[in-house]
Amino acid sequence: MRPLQSNLTMFSKFSFERLPVGIKFLFFKPEGIGPLPPGKNLSLCEMLVEAQRSNQPFFLDRSVTETCVGKILLGMQEMEAFAESGQIGERLQIFQEARANYAFYKHVPKFDRNVVNYMAFARLDQLTFEPDLLIITADHSQVEIVMRSMTYSTGELYNSRTTPVMGCAWLFVYPFQSGKVNFIIPEMVHGMKGRELFPKDSVVISIPYHWIPTMTRNLEEMVWHLPSHRGKTQYLEEFGSILGDLAHQAQNR
Repeated sequence: MRPLQSNLTMFSKFSFERLPVGIKFLFFKPEGIGPLPPGKNLSLCEMLVEAQRSNQPFFLDRSVTETCVGKILLGMQEMEAFAESGQIGERLQIFQEARANYAFYKHVPKFDRNVVNYMAFARLDQLTFEPDLLIITADHSQVEIVMRSMTYSTGELYNSRTTPVMGCAWLFVYPFQSGKVNFIIPEMVHGMKGRELFPKDSVVISIPYHWIPTMTRNLEEMVWHLPSHRGKTQYLEEFGSILGDLAHQAQNR
């Protein structure tokens, strides 16, 4: 793995309740990182939470027990035929019929078979490698700042893609494959909500490596707490003042 060279200290200034986590998808076994400790029977989304709490980085491979669809999405194993036919979603009452669940699977991103053999997790304060993804759990006010750091110098639109199940696909696979920053509301994802993994007012942002340098530079430059966000009165006063100044300048150009 390429050693960490990016300066990610700006993300430590947020005072997140849970530190961001770096993710790496690997064909070869990572050096200096051990497997998820024995006895940890977790879903892929639970492993993100485990990494936020863990005292050391770890990796997932085929030998680790994963209790949901994570290994399927990573291309480490095939989906059972009864699941692929849509039977589970119908019985959970998420979908009207199995056909809807089956059709939904066509939209879910996943890795080709055997491309990813290991998936490494490391919390920000333990990160020693260049991450493929930086995943942030934040409250609404923090999310506004993080997402604005994407559009600040680029004009890029905010984009959120998720589905009622297999939400981990949109946190891990989609941002890596598409190169797009994605954010999801855990309360909208069946497994994340049912497992009670994240605070109810939280949003989870997944930043692919393409965007980390831009967003880091923008966080260094931009105003984090905008004057207009202090309250309605301040917003109206500032906006009105700007409009008045611009109108005056336009008349005298």
